[in-house]
Amino acid sequence: MWLLNLLFIVIAAVIVFGLVGYGCGVLARHGVRRAGPIVALRALGALSGAVAVGVYALGLLGVVGALLAAEDGGADSAPVQSCRTSGWLGRHERGIDIVDYSVSYVPLRFVCETSDGGSYDNGDVPGYVNPVALGFALAGAGCALSAGYVSERRARNEAQARQQA
Repeated sequence: MWLLNLLFIVIAAVIVFGLVGYGCGVLARHGVRRAGPIVALRALGALSGAVAVGVYALGLLGVVGALLAAEDGGADSAPVQSCRTSGWLGRHERGIDIVDYSVSYVPLRFVCETSDGGSYDNGDVPGYVNPVALGFALAGAGCALSAGYVSERRARNEAQARQQA
């Protein structure tokens, strides 16, 4: 499973470099100061998408590290080492043991499941990853949609001006 996550990280790196290249290339081709609103929105959307994918890949690295520790079947592997946090220590004293783990990709987190049916996030994914990735993804989508709207509006206005002339 962790190999599949590493593949996702490589794919995310390719996407990040592609989006950064597109965003910077568009700005360089038109010039930063001469870029119109459509060009600026497209570039900003691409760069925002790159940040969102990059931050998500950073959180995925935390999940891969937790998975590597969890799937290590050597001595001292029960309970799962990734789940031995301060939250587990308090539960362990009350007789609650860790029975399994799972990975949630949206929101990104490594979840430890306890014998009483509960679960908790072990904290291997930093707390800022999910909000930052969501915020920049929404900003990138908003910029891309706005660029499309401005482009469509400009085309309609030009067509209407040609009709009237």
